[in-house]
Amino acid sequence: MARPKPEAAALLASPEEIEAEFYEALQRGDIERLMAVWGDDDEIVCVHPGGPRVVGPAAVRATFEAIFSNGPVRVRPEQVRRVIGPGCAVHNLLERVEVLTDEGTLTAWVMATNVYVKGALGWRLVAHHASGGSREEPPEISEVPPTVLH
Repeated sequence: MARPKPEAAALLASPEEIEAEFYEALQRGDIERLMAVWGDDDEIVCVHPGGPRVVGPAAVRATFEAIFSNGPVRVRPEQVRRVIGPGCAVHNLLERVEVLTDEGTLTAWVMATNVYVKGALGWRLVAHHASGGSREEPPEISEVPPTVLH
């Protein structure tokens, strides 16, 4: 299956703009829009919470199609930390995921890392790694070193 062509405006996009498109596509359940932010490389990688490493555009697409079969994903990025170089950017963030249940809306918190690489088509997502979710918003430790390294 042919990859969707990026819109002209997306060619000069920043990592922040690509990230915004990624989360907007998740919230809309729009697989074409979502796949347009990913790089063309056969080695793109995605790890969903509690899932295996998924490698390659076809496999990444299949996982998101399965997720979207249950509807859009109500997720918002928060507390984004960025490390940006000339051709690579790494964003670590907290995803606020809202799940509708019979009892109302439940909120889950997921730590995620998104890696962006600048190529001929501008910035593109090449890796998304999301941790298992938690019902409690995890604390951010920035001044006190952790007591456990791994």
